[in-house]
Amino acid sequence: MANSRNLLTCLLLCLIIPAQAQHFSLSRLFYPNLTLKADYTVPASLDGTRDYGLSRTGFFGIIPLQSEVQLGYSLRKKFDLRAVHTVAIAQYTQIQPTFDGKNDPSNGYKTLSLGVIRLQASIQDRLWVYGGGLGMTESNETFFSPQPFFWGGAARMHILGLRTQFMYGSVLAYNQKLRFIPVLGVNKGLGKHWRVSALLPFMVNANYKATKWFNVDFLAGLNGYSGGFQVQTPEEKALRRENYRQMKTGVAANAHLFSVLNVSVEAGVTTFRQLRTFNSARENLTSYTPATTPYIGASIRYITSRSSLSSKFMRRMSLGEGGINW
Repeated sequence: MANSRNLLTCLLLCLIIPAQAQHFSLSRLFYPNLTLKADYTVPASLDGTRDYGLSRTGFFGIIPLQSEVQLGYSLRKKFDLRAVHTVAIAQYTQIQPTFDGKNDPSNGYKTLSLGVIRLQASIQDRLWVYGGGLGMTESNETFFSPQPFFWGGAARMHILGLRTQFMYGSVLAYNQKLRFIPVLGVNKGLGKHWRVSALLPFMVNANYKATKWFNVDFLAGLNGYSGGFQVQTPEEKALRRENYRQMKTGVAANAHLFSVLNVSVEAGVTTFRQLRTFNSARENLTSYTPATTPYIGASIRYITSRSSLSSKFMRRMSLGEGGINW
């Protein structure tokens, strides 16, 4: 699957935390790395009288926790031999909305999150992906009275030949209200250079691999944020919640350099945008549809290690193809 996030991580990013570079990869999930990223959305009309803009910066880290072969019981209570690979996912993102060029909130929103993803392959129960995590997105004023989000889910994966994977599952997520989301993922190689990936209903991606060190993504995906802020009135300090959603469509150029660096530059447009504010009783106070506008983004990923066990684990399950540049 194409660059930057795996299926369940991508779902987490699309639903409840600010999205990173929009492309994703299941094979890259299991290589420890640190990613720095930034994107900028050009201010556009919010309601005919004001402009709304958005910028984001942050980092994303994948930390290995476990890689081993185990002997135990399957779900059918039979002896089973299974291989497991588990990583922790840590993220910090700074989100800065602007209204007519002025920061609001003045120090933006900060997102902190921590999750765990586990890939398990066994003789009896085949291949499963499990995940879960929690975090919060808050302004400076509400940082010590946060409204946390959490998510958890599982997906069954089927490997159909050397170039095709198919997965289905569900995720339970909470961000102001509880949601149950069915997910369907597919990853299909087409010829020597093309690969198409989708996580429905959230993301679609087509990747063209020009060389071993350079590839291009054509992508579309849903993402946004939900952050708490505070309004000062003569009577009191009122807590508010701001929800933003958008669809991004764009092109990303990705280069793999010096064997340990992946550099990505991305550009496109954001559309189907919606900005809402709520009070502490979750009553809708305002609702806007900002105009379609261009965006640009960039990320750099440092691959901290590529253990032989991780590499072999990915190749045996047909998830890595010609290295991690996919």
